[in-house]
Amino acid sequence: MPSSEAPTSPVLGGPEPPRDCPLCPRLVAYRQANRDAHPDWFNGPAPSFGDPGARLLVVGLAPGRMGANRTGRPFTGDYAGVLLYGTLLKFGFARGRYDARPDDGLKLVDCMITNAVRCAPPGNKPTPAEESACRPFLTRRIEALPRLQAIVVLGDVARRGVLRALGMKAGAAQAGHGVKTDVGRYRLFSSYHCSRLNTNTGRLTPEMFEAVFADVRAFLDG
Repeated sequence: MPSSEAPTSPVLGGPEPPRDCPLCPRLVAYRQANRDAHPDWFNGPAPSFGDPGARLLVVGLAPGRMGANRTGRPFTGDYAGVLLYGTLLKFGFARGRYDARPDDGLKLVDCMITNAVRCAPPGNKPTPAEESACRPFLTRRIEALPRLQAIVVLGDVARRGVLRALGMKAGAAQAGHGVKTDVGRYRLFSSYHCSRLNTNTGRLTPEMFEAVFADVRAFLDG
């Protein structure tokens, strides 16, 4: 069973997991199965992407098998990235053009994107033990952003992960789309995840998603 304690190995001691992170046996096996089937894919813990001086951190659930697990960049190659990167471009948190490829030249501005769990989980569902094992990377990712002020959490796994990474209980901030909570020195903005499931069912519309980032822009500009 993966430990929930922060890794002490120097290899595991930074904000990004190593290419062959060993912490979660189920995710390691899934990663290897994908490498065997698709050796040309990235097939590893998806590194954070963006501006190291960012005031905004966007936290998703985990890499999608056909998205970041394939391309190596968060939210790149699956539908969720179309809505996320289009919204970031609209509100000035990105520049360039999103072409669903890590070499499309897209740049994030005052923004970084990461995931609560860095390896693709089977069925897009990490276990609580896997969330705990990966949490030290999220804690250190947050700590490594000296100008960070706002955190957007996409879905409940990300919300719980961020709160616990900050040393708080998972219930310290209310769940629900559009909820804003001051958590220590940060403001937490909650959104439903921008997955195809949520958008296809109407649970999340582009207008609802954009409203969250309009609130973030107003907060940072204010």
